[in-house]
Amino acid sequence: MGRLSLALTLLQQDARPDQLAGMARFGINPEGRLGLSVPAMRRIARQLGHDHALALALWDTGIPDARIVAGMVAEPARLTSRQMDRWANDFGSWDVCDQVCASAFVASPLAWHKVQVWAKRRGEFVRRAAFSLLAALVVHDKRADDAQFVAALDLIEAAADDERNFVKKAVNWALRCIGKRNPALHLAALAAAHRIQQQGTRSARWIAADALRELRSEAVLERLQQRA
Repeated sequence: MGRLSLALTLLQQDARPDQLAGMARFGINPEGRLGLSVPAMRRIARQLGHDHALALALWDTGIPDARIVAGMVAEPARLTSRQMDRWANDFGSWDVCDQVCASAFVASPLAWHKVQVWAKRRGEFVRRAAFSLLAALVVHDKRADDAQFVAALDLIEAAADDERNFVKKAVNWALRCIGKRNPALHLAALAAAHRIQQQGTRSARWIAADALRELRSEAVLERLQQRA
C-alpha cells in the first residue's frame, strides 16, 4: 500500500460523519469532511511521521481532515513560499486554517514574512491566516524579540475594521496573545487596544473591548507579575 493510500485508509477508519452537523454549528465548514477529531488526526500524523511529499499529496485530496494532517506531517523547512500561498488560498474553514498555521506554518522560516504579506490580502481565510499565524508565533517563537510583536500591532490595528467574523476573531486573538506574552508587550497591547477602540467601527469596538477585558483580568495580571 502506498503512503497516500495508507493515510487515507487511516483517515477513513476514524471518520465520524455523525459529527458533521455539530461541527457546522461551531462554524466549521462540513463540505467534503470526514469528521475526525483533532486527537485522532494527531495520532494518525504521529503514525505517518514527517513526510513532505505525503503532505503535498494529502493536501491535493481536498479533504479538510486530510489537509489538517498534511500540516502535521509537512516538513516546515521544505515549505516554499508558493506552497504556503497556495495552501492559504485553499483554506475554506477556520479550523483547517488555524491547525495548519499552528503546525506547519509556525515552524517555517517564512512565517514572519507571511504574516506581513497575508495581513494585507483581502481573502477572508488568507487574512485570518495572517493573524492565526501571528498568535501561534507569540506562543512558539521563543527567539522573537518584543520589537517584532510591537511592529505586528500595526497590522492588527490596520485590520481591526474588517467586519468579517473569521477575520475579526483572529485579529482579536492575536492582540490578546501578544498582550499576554510579557509585561512590556502587555502595555503595548493595551495601548493598541485603546487606539483600536477609537476607530469607532463595530468590529474595532468589539475587538478592543474583548481584548481589554481579558488583558485586564486578574488571571492575566497575576501571570504577568510572575514573569516580571
